[in-house]
Amino acid sequence: MDVKAETDLVVEREGAAGIIRLNRPKALNALTLEMTREIAAALDVFENDPNIALIILEGAGERGLCAGGDIRGLYESARAKGDLGKIFWREEYIVNARIAKYPKPYVAFMDGFVMGGGVGLAGHASHRVVTEKTKVAMPEVSLGFFPDVGGTWLLSRAPGDLGTYFGLTGLTMNGADAVFSNLADVRIASSDWAALRATLTGLSSGADAASVMTVIKRFSAADGMGPVTLQRGLIDRAFAHDTIEEIFAALEQDGSEFAQSTLKAMRDKSPRGLKVTLKLLQLARASTSLEECLKREYLAALEVFDSHDFVEGVRAAIIDKDRNPKWQPPTIEEVTPEIVARYLARRDVALTF
Repeated sequence: MDVKAETDLVVEREGAAGIIRLNRPKALNALTLEMTREIAAALDVFENDPNIALIILEGAGERGLCAGGDIRGLYESARAKGDLGKIFWREEYIVNARIAKYPKPYVAFMDGFVMGGGVGLAGHASHRVVTEKTKVAMPEVSLGFFPDVGGTWLLSRAPGDLGTYFGLTGLTMNGADAVFSNLADVRIASSDWAALRATLTGLSSGADAASVMTVIKRFSAADGMGPVTLQRGLIDRAFAHDTIEEIFAALEQDGSEFAQSTLKAMRDKSPRGLKVTLKLLQLARASTSLEECLKREYLAALEVFDSHDFVEGVRAAIIDKDRNPKWQPPTIEEVTPEIVARYLARRDVALTF
């Protein structure tokens, strides 16, 4: 099961812990299809190993856990009318659901950047550890996409309308905001991770979820209020509306510096991405399980993969980096209910767990 450190995924045993380390630091540990398959295989082996008490998920390098999925690969496949999206997202979402129900404690070290697919690997963990360096984001609306990998489930369960704010703006939350928004459990000082990690790997093979959390909380740092959480009153007022148009109007009427910067962040996003994201978040609030949301996200993602906005968004942000996407339609007013409905109507393929 142990592999060489130069591979994209390092899987090894340290004491009572099964280690899963994303190992593409130059690409900020972006997740590939092959890495997803190797994670699934590692979870199989560790689950059936009586000497493994817990899993530790971490990222190589100093910049973060994972910046998301392999967007370049998906972009090339979408341009060529390939099927990577259909295959990758199916296998990725199945892993996301498995993590949420994993029978052993699963500790995700969410230091630095944790975005998109990284949230899928960490946000559903039983024990989620953040630091003062943490930057969690679901920035998919910038790509004509929406918060997937169970992101609609996670964000829809944040207090008030914080999840709607993060989903529609794509902006980052720090460690304190992540804990308050229920996307993380405990904040520690990054300098304490080595000691905490050594303690976790030194636990007995009989350690359970409660004992693992007790150890983690022993290293907890004072949370305080995150900068976005401090704006919750305004966020709850503006983002409680049922349409993007009403949210824009509420932010414009507020006039505060925070409201205006929020409005600016949203105006740069894909209009159809905004409307599809809001609809999926609204549906997720009424959902009863992560799996229900993942199935809905999968069908919507296939529509995204076939859309102009995904290819154009990736081109503008990652390929050409001109930051000047030409969205279709170009305004939120032109994104009709019929356009949004297409993301919910596909029944040509199913996601099963």
